[in-house]
Amino acid sequence: MNISDVAKRTGLTSKAIRFYEEKGLVTPPLRSENGYRSYTARHLDELTLLRQARQVGFTLDECRELVHLFNDPGRHSADVKQRTLLKVKEIEAHIDQLKAMRERLLALAEACPGDESADCPIIDNLAGCCHRNEK
Repeated sequence: MNISDVAKRTGLTSKAIRFYEEKGLVTPPLRSENGYRSYTARHLDELTLLRQARQVGFTLDECRELVHLFNDPGRHSADVKQRTLLKVKEIEAHIDQLKAMRERLLALAEACPGDESADCPIIDNLAGCCHRNEK
């Protein structure tokens, strides 16, 4: 298969495929005499794994580990599960941070009159102006 065939089948762009190859995330494809890449079903599997792992939040380094585990017949599912549960904890922490950010923004918006005046508690708060009034 050529790169455009692989792109269609995996849902990735040719650019993304070349990027993953350049970063060493997939097994290097064979090259024909004219320099074109030649992909196998194994490449499709690796690239599909990468696409889906990225969609659920795995970093490039984590994806590299997952592809390595994918290609390791001696892998243990416990290793994959451990990495997955660690990613879930990271995502949960990020969700908590986003919720706190949302609450702060809502409180700032509530404090702002939202009228035509230049006085804006949101700007004042974000700029730290409220500290000047405490002296």
